[in-house]
Amino acid sequence: MLDENLIATLEQSLRQTRNAQSRLMARLREVEFESERLREEIDALENSAAQTESAIDSLLVTMRSGSRGSRSAQTARSRNEFAKPLENPSRTDQPDRLQGSYPSSTPVSYFSPNRGVPSRTTNIEPISYRFADRTITQACTLLLRESGKPLHVNELYNLLVSGGMQFKGNNPTISIAVSLNRNRRFRKVEPGTFDLIMRDASRVAS
Repeated sequence: MLDENLIATLEQSLRQTRNAQSRLMARLREVEFESERLREEIDALENSAAQTESAIDSLLVTMRSGSRGSRSAQTARSRNEFAKPLENPSRTDQPDRLQGSYPSSTPVSYFSPNRGVPSRTTNIEPISYRFADRTITQACTLLLRESGKPLHVNELYNLLVSGGMQFKGNNPTISIAVSLNRNRRFRKVEPGTFDLIMRDASRVAS
């Protein structure tokens, strides 16, 4: 009788253990399913993050290469501009009266240091064509370098026209002033008078 009661007790305990085991197994399956689902979501997020990183890297490479290309192009243009000779060969297709007794290297002086504002000369005959194919800023850079001092727009106009530059507007000195004002290579030292920024830098360095 005692053995039967013990066996019944043990069997009941076994059933309880099996039931608890079954519940835990069911819970484990649920957890494993949830874990698998979470892993899939994590993988999807990882793929999305990788694609985003790849897109960012591509954009950065494009921006950097574009920036380097732009800086290289600007540097090349600047070097080419300043590497041009100060004198262009005289045109052979111009009238003889323009080539006759005026060599292209003859200095032309319209400077008036004793006057407040230099005058602008009209009907200037070009004695060379060194500035015929140059922009205003390119030609003025050369003139200011050669002069070694600031120049008034009237002086610049006289020298530009004598060097073969042609102006189409009615106010060429205004065109010169606007071009120099917009270019960081120049600075205004007095009303209508400009100088090179780099000249100031070289003076400070010396």
